[in-house]
Amino acid sequence: MSPFLPKLFRSVFTVLAVLTACAAVAIIVVLAIDPTLPPDARFGPLRGDVLGQPAAIALQPDAKGQGQPAFTVTAFRGNVAMTVDKPAGVVELFKTYGLPLLLIHAVFFTALFELLRRLFRNVGRGESFTPQSVRLVQIIGASLVVFAFLSAVGESWFAYGMYAHLVEHTEIAISGTPVRLPPAEGPPWSGFRLPIGSTAFLSGLLVLALAEVFRQGLALQRDNELTV
Repeated sequence: MSPFLPKLFRSVFTVLAVLTACAAVAIIVVLAIDPTLPPDARFGPLRGDVLGQPAAIALQPDAKGQGQPAFTVTAFRGNVAMTVDKPAGVVELFKTYGLPLLLIHAVFFTALFELLRRLFRNVGRGESFTPQSVRLVQIIGASLVVFAFLSAVGESWFAYGMYAHLVEHTEIAISGTPVRLPPAEGPPWSGFRLPIGSTAFLSGLLVLALAEVFRQGLALQRDNELTV
């Protein structure tokens, strides 16, 4: 590897580690501020796309005397309309489940980029096959596997909570005919699936396998040196 590439990778991972750390701090600040949706909040209608069709998206003042605005989406030339009568609950759910999940991602990527920065620092020094470098590769692989499981759990809880709220507070009409969303069934963890096919999990296994190859190669190198 050219001596320039380790320095380049080290610089890139340093910048990425700083950016993700700043993102983690920003998420913590938002959690500390605890923002809420004002009762008189409104915007739109804005133009957007739903399933490739033009749609109108708006947050309108309270029309049911509940003291909260209503979030509306109208698509398919007005034939499909969706109204969420308590969008403030969606905001609260996002703060409760979504922001901690984003924080986990930000902290993980900060740690991952820092580990990669240290690894390429060693590579730049010509210390690729050393116990310290092998240990860094092992930690990276294990971190990817652990992150895959933690993110899968967080995403399942977030999806369950958000869907349960939308089932209770969403009205859908297709050509004027009301349609109800099917209720959420089972406990919050019922939607959890093992992240066997996730990119992070498979990447973690690959990195752990490479780390084991490096470890055994390092052990053979030491044995040869002792033999000589």
